[in-house]
Amino acid sequence: MNRQLPERVAQKLENLPDSPGCYLMYNGDNKVIYVGKAVVLRNRVRSYFHASAQHTPKTNALVAEIEDINWWVTGSELEALILENELIKRYRPRYNVRLKDDKQFPYIKVNWQDDFPKIEVVRRVNKDGARYFGPYTSGRACYQTLDALRRIFPYLDCDRTITGNDDRPCLYYHIKMCGGPCIGRQSREE
Repeated sequence: MNRQLPERVAQKLENLPDSPGCYLMYNGDNKVIYVGKAVVLRNRVRSYFHASAQHTPKTNALVAEIEDINWWVTGSELEALILENELIKRYRPRYNVRLKDDKQFPYIKVNWQDDFPKIEVVRRVNKDGARYFGPYTSGRACYQTLDALRRIFPYLDCDRTITGNDDRPCLYYHIKMCGGPCIGRQSREE
């Protein structure tokens, strides 16, 4: 693509770090039109402006609109992925199709403060004293983790209020993947 770069963009391209992070591209109205992530910001952002680059028509249209660039350095590729997700949801850039919906990455939540801690999959991390593991970049990976965990450590995931006095246990108890606290077969200490 042969385009005279705005001076501001040319200067910023020279100052990009060799670090992971997220970048935002702005149009002439100072509106965010694209959010991306990179393992090496310098290489990824500069790749949009190489004269020999063979871009799709959509990417060419994006590059033609870019009037400014900003970036955030992150500590890792995973942090960049999480930040990218948050920024796309905040700005809803027109050139980002992926992640634009309101779907969040899944986390595994364990609330250790409950008498019988329940393990569940959630899509938002709250400051509620629970422990969150993730994010997982796919729901499938999250559920595979839970399946592996259940084989090693049978855990509670039903919505019952645990009194120990229920008449019948859940299905997981019958297949030896839950200790049965609902019927009094497992104490809090266990």
